[in-house]
Amino acid sequence: MTITGIISALLVGLLIGALGRLVVPGKQRIPIWLTIVIGIVAAFVGSYLAGLFGYRNEGGGFPWLLLIIQVVVAALGVVLAAGAYSRRHRGMLRR
Repeated sequence: MTITGIISALLVGLLIGALGRLVVPGKQRIPIWLTIVIGIVAAFVGSYLAGLFGYRNEGGGFPWLLLIIQVVVAALGVVLAAGAYSRRHRGMLRR
């Protein structure tokens, strides 16, 4: 993988993760690095799911449906991570 590919994956992950956080109501107390990781994973999983359902961007243009699927996957990841992250840190505060 080239440095351009790594930078692109980080930027796409940041965008997808940020959009996923915006969709989820309330404040999520997770760090930005976790948002980026969730976004990168959501981009791959969302692309895979779109392919499973037969999505092809044959008409060209911007793949809106693919973006929506990726953001939904990211939102689910943010909800799961925020719950796990807050429980983990809440337990550390009691000690």
